[in-house]
Parts: sequence; C-alpha cells; structure tokens
Amino acid sequence: MTSTQVKVVAILTAKTGKERELEQLLRSMTGPSRAEPGNIHYNLWRVRERPDEFVIDELYVDAEGAAAHRASPHYQRYLGVINDLATRNPLPLEPLDTI
Repeated sequence: MTSTQVKVVAILTAKTGKERELEQLLRSMTGPSRAEPGNIHYNLWRVRERPDEFVIDELYVDAEGAAAHRASPHYQRYLGVINDLATRNPLPLEPLDTI
C-alpha cells in the first residue's frame, strides 16, 4: 500500500548565542502547526548532548497538508527569521516500512 502521508524531519543548529531565541521560535510553531487540518503530528525535540541542536518531527496527511503548512502565516514568519538564528537541514522522508 502506498502512503500519501508526507514526513519531514528537520535538524536545526542554533548559531552562537542564538539558542534561546531559536528555542522560542520553534516552540511558537508547535501549537499553530498542530492545529492545521492536514497535520498529524508536529513534535519538537532537543538533542541531549548538544543543547544548541533541535529536531522537528512533522507528519502530514498528504502533500496538500504539507503545502498548506508551508503557506501558513506562522511558517512564513519562521522563514523570515530562521536564517539569522540557525542552520537547518530539512529531510523529507519516504516510507519504506512504517506502521
């Protein structure tokens, strides 16, 4: 069975001195992102041994849900400031064996 879900994991590393600002920005994204109709989950993690590194774990019902997220005002605000706060590495994933 082919899944239409869209999974993205993003790894963000705060620029020096920007750890608190980055965390605040990322925390501000969780509520609005979870409230989106196409969102299944949106989770924020911090790497234990590297407190300047964060992981966002996102899952959307389909490509339209993911596109709606990227078009949302909170995501557009995020895009406007993220490059000043962090380097980011988004990883769109393809399901191979999931439940």
